[in-house]
Amino acid sequence: MTQTTPSSSSLLRLAGLPYFLIAFTARLPFAMMVVGVLTMVVTVRGSLSLGGLTSASVGLGTALVGPFLGAAADRCGQRPVLLVCAAVNATMLASFAVVVYTPLADAVVLLSAFAIGASAPQVSPMSRSRLVTLIAERMPAERRVRTTSSTMSYESAADETVFVFGPFLVGVLASLIAPWAPIAIASLLTLVFVGAFALHPTARHVSAQRRSDGSAPSSATELFRPALLVVVVGIFGVGLFFGASLTSLTSFMADRGAPEQAGLLYGVMGVGSAVLALGVAWLPARFTLHARWLVFGGILLGGSVLFALAETVPLMLLALAVVGVGVGPTIVTQYSLGAARSPLGRSATVMTMLGSGVVVGQAAASAVTGAIAEQGGSAPALLMPLVAAAVVVIAGIGNRLLSPVQR
Repeated sequence: MTQTTPSSSSLLRLAGLPYFLIAFTARLPFAMMVVGVLTMVVTVRGSLSLGGLTSASVGLGTALVGPFLGAAADRCGQRPVLLVCAAVNATMLASFAVVVYTPLADAVVLLSAFAIGASAPQVSPMSRSRLVTLIAERMPAERRVRTTSSTMSYESAADETVFVFGPFLVGVLASLIAPWAPIAIASLLTLVFVGAFALHPTARHVSAQRRSDGSAPSSATELFRPALLVVVVGIFGVGLFFGASLTSLTSFMADRGAPEQAGLLYGVMGVGSAVLALGVAWLPARFTLHARWLVFGGILLGGSVLFALAETVPLMLLALAVVGVGVGPTIVTQYSLGAARSPLGRSATVMTMLGSGVVVGQAAASAVTGAIAEQGGSAPALLMPLVAAAVVVIAGIGNRLLSPVQR
C-alpha cells in the first residue's frame, strides 16, 4: 500500500479534471437504465404494469448485489470490480434490447432486467468513496470538513443532473429514433466510460484504513447501526419519490396523448434540484445537517401536495419546480451524513448502500405506481410522490432523534 502525506493541493488537482469528466459521463447509463427499461417495455409491449415490474426487477438486482460489489471494491480495489461490471452490464443491456422485441415470455424480460440491475457498475458510490479517501488521507485536517461538504454537494448535483438528464435523453432518443435506442446507447456508454473510470489512476488508491490483507479494521455489524440505517431509509424515500413522480408523470402525460414527453417535464425538477444541491456547501455551519434534512424534506413534502393536485401541465411544471428545491439539498445532506457515519475502511460499502437505496426506491415505486395508474388512473398515482416525501420527512425526524447533538 502506498503511503501518502497531506498535501495543500485542491481536490481538483489531486484527482485531475479528466477524472470528473469521466466519472460524470460514466454514471449516465445507471440513470438511464430504470427509465429506459420502463419506456421500452411500455412502448413495445403496451403494458405500464409490466413496465413498472421490469423497472422493479432492475432495482431488485441492484439491491441484492450492489452492496456486495461495494464490499468487494473495499477489499480488492475498485478496478477489477468495475471492469467486470462494465463488460457484463453492457452485454446485459444489449441483450435486453433484443429480448423485449421477441415473443419470449414476460418472465424472461423480468429476468433480463434483474441481470441489468445486478451487474450495474456502482460508479456514483465508488466515486464518492475515492474522493472521500483522497480528502481524508491527502489533505490537511483543517480543510477536510469543508472539502468533504463541497464534494458531497458536487457529487449529489452530478447525480441529480444525470438522474434528470438520463430520463430526458431517454425521451429524446425514444422519440427521435426508436424505443430500443436509449438501452443501446446506455450499453455503449457503459463499455466506454465505465471502463475509462475503472482504468483511471485514482482506482489504484487503496484506503490506508485497510489492513495489509485487505480487511477492514471495523466490524461489518457497524453497517447496521441505527444512525446509519436511518440515512439508508431516508435516501430510499428519495428513490421512492423519483420513481413515483416519474411514473405518475408518465401516466399524467399519457392522459394528454404524449407519454414520451414525461422525461422532458421531469427535467424541470432537476434544474432547481441540481442548482440547490451545489449551493448546500455554502450554507452556514449553524444550519446543521439534521435541520437541513427536516427543512428541505418539508419543502419536498409541500411540493408533493401541489404535484398531487395538479390538473394542467403549467401547474404540474410549478409543482416540479418546487419539489426540485427540496430534493437536491435533501440528498446532499443524506450522503454527507452517510460519509460521516461510515465505519473505518468501509466507505465504498456505505456509499453503495446509499446508491442502491435510491435505485431500489425508484424501481419499487415505479412498479407500485405503474400498477395503480393502470388500474385506477392518474389521480391515485399522483398521490404516490406524497407518500414517498412523507417517508423522507419521517426518516429525517428519526435521524434527529437518534442524533440530538451535531458533531
